[in-house]
Amino acid sequence: MTTDDIRGILRQEADAVLNIPVTEEYEKAISLIVEYVHKQKGKLITTGMGKAGQVATNIATTFSSTGTPAFFLHPSEAQHGDLGIVRENDIMLLISNSGKTRELVELIDLTCGLVPDMKFIVITGNPDSELAKRSTICLLTGAPEEVCALGLTPTTSTTVMTVMGDLLVVGTMKRIQFSSKDYAKRHHGGYLGSKSREQSGQE
Repeated sequence: MTTDDIRGILRQEADAVLNIPVTEEYEKAISLIVEYVHKQKGKLITTGMGKAGQVATNIATTFSSTGTPAFFLHPSEAQHGDLGIVRENDIMLLISNSGKTRELVELIDLTCGLVPDMKFIVITGNPDSELAKRSTICLLTGAPEEVCALGLTPTTSTTVMTVMGDLLVVGTMKRIQFSSKDYAKRHHGGYLGSKSREQSGQE
């Protein structure tokens, strides 16, 4: 791979991030998260299959570390008992590039059987998909082309999904006025723990 190839890939990834559709749906999604998790004391449940599931896991841990309790629920494991984590006042974030992921469509059905009023935030590249249609709030990726040489492997799409998760996390942090002191309470070890304690005057 030449340096020009590398620059081209970086440019394509960067352009995809800059072309994420910016809508008022982000503010609505953040409002739902704050309402259900921080006011009604529920939790945020993230889910996805494959690479999207890995992104969902990352989003959940980032939310948890910044004051919003969140868990990753594997959609297949949910069908074998893990759905029991879902309770009233929770809210669910589903991630699927195609918006057609069978396990996620089934998860919506199963979840509604347990908590009929569950709210669903969906991140997808397909506005006409089943998941988009069944969402409470739909956040679109802009359906970027993958930088994968085959155009198949989730690469650019997962980059965009990760950034969209960051938008939700940072927006929620600002809404709940999450501070360095709050951060320090959740990070006791490592460089970030030391830095957050220093910023909050605890060292």
